[in-house]
Order: sequence, then structure tokens, then C-alpha cells
Amino acid sequence: MARGSTITPTSSRPAPRRPWLTHLPIHVALLMTAGLVLLPYYLMVVTSLKPVREVFTDPFTWIPSRLAWENYVDAWNHAPFGRYFVNSMIISASETAGVLVTSALAGYAFARMRFVGREVLFTLFLGTLMVPGEVQLVPNYITIVRLGWLNSYSALIVPWLASVFGIFLMRQFFAGIPQELQDAATMDGASHWTFLWRVVVPLSTPAFITVALLTFLGSWNALTWPLIVTTTPEMRPVMVGLLSFSGEWGTQPRLLMAAATFSVLPVLVLFFALQRYFIQGIARAGLKF
Repeated sequence: MARGSTITPTSSRPAPRRPWLTHLPIHVALLMTAGLVLLPYYLMVVTSLKPVREVFTDPFTWIPSRLAWENYVDAWNHAPFGRYFVNSMIISASETAGVLVTSALAGYAFARMRFVGREVLFTLFLGTLMVPGEVQLVPNYITIVRLGWLNSYSALIVPWLASVFGIFLMRQFFAGIPQELQDAATMDGASHWTFLWRVVVPLSTPAFITVALLTFLGSWNALTWPLIVTTTPEMRPVMVGLLSFSGEWGTQPRLLMAAATFSVLPVLVLFFALQRYFIQGIARAGLKF
């Protein structure tokens, strides 16, 4: 060995851990959970596409031998689903528009305006979320009957033009907007109304989409209230029509599942199309209380 040379000891370093091995159990658990959640939808769609002879086979067939699209045609023709869909679109769109307007106005007042009793009133608003919806059915029904709105669009729409949760979500989102923007707008002579529609609303697109999506889904899937206030098939929304259809054709699973599939398809497509904004609205609304 040459003079002056040094020997560097070899250090035994542990091999770096692979990140995907660390997260593998979490991914497996999530995939299993997603599979359990999606299983009923898969069974619904598969049953709706089975020929008649394969519906009651034993053992159960997970994949039909052929896609029986005629089940959807038969289900659609056995009930006035076209009218049901029109009613649901009118009701859901009207409720969504009304909730967006009332939630924006009330949410702005609670978030950006100063008045006596604001916090107390907001607390009372939140307290109504603790009241079960069933408690409101009787007084709402009595009001509708006295107004002569039974079996009409007014009965289906007007009681739900305001949402406490929508007001709460808008208030939380509006409160996160920097105060400097309002101060600058006030110095330029902008009123509360101008600041709301020209500054706050454009900055709050995720919140509006979140409230709109939740309202539309809730209205489309509503069953109890429309079942109470509608008396003729011409005024039934799609979920009440589906309930009536299941009572008449419950012994035909292929038709029932076909009707259920095209009844829930619009809201599923809407949710998956807007889920990015939905997540943004929920996340950003919780930044400031």
C-alpha cells in the first residue's frame, strides 16, 4: 500500500424503501371500498341488460350473454317517463336557481355586512339544520292546501327556494375573500350590490357550482314531499314515477332496473362532470369560520 494513502471504510447503508410499497395497503383498501360502493350500480346495470331467461338463473350470471337494450325501450314505453323527466327538470332547475339567489344574498349579508344581531341570527339559522325534515311536512302541507297549490309546480318548488346549508356554505366562502378587495371597491364608490355581483360572484364559482349541484341532486332524488303533494301522474317527478312503476312492474327486475338506470343516469353524469368544482367548493368553504 502506498505511503500516505487512507482507507475509507465502507458504510452499509440500508436500501431505500420503495414508496409504492408503503402506500400499497392504502390503495388496496381504497380499491376494495370503491368496489363495494360500485357493486350495487353494477348489479343494477347488468340486470337491466339481461335477457328474460337470464334474470332468474342459478347461479347468478355476472355478465349477460348479450346486451338486451330492448329492456330500456320496454320500461320507457310502460310508463310516461318522458313526462316524469320534464317535471323533474322543471322542478330541479327552478329550485336550483332560487337557492343560488337566496343563498348568495343571505350569505353575503352574514359574511360581509355588519348589523346588530348578525351572529345570533346566523346561529339560529344553523340551528334549523338540527330539525328533521319530517317535522316540517305537516305545516308545509297545511300551508300548501290553504294556498290552493296542491298538485302544482308551486307546491313542488316554492317551499324549497331557500336552503340553510346553501346560505352557510356561501357565507363561509364569502368570508374567505380578502377584505382589501371590498375596501378598494368601496373607495371606488361601489355599493354592496355592485361588490357582490362584480367581485364576489366571479370569485366564488366553485361555491356556486357546489350549492347548485347539491340542490339539483336533492331535488331530483326527492320522494317524500312530491309523493304527498302530487295526486295525478301528470305532475309526478321521476322518482315518484319510478316508485309507481316499481309497484306495477316489480315482478320484472329487468324492466325495474332499466327504469332505475336511466332515472339516476342524469345526476351521475352531472356529478362526475362537476366533481372538481364540487371538491374545491367544499374545501375552500372550510378555510374561515
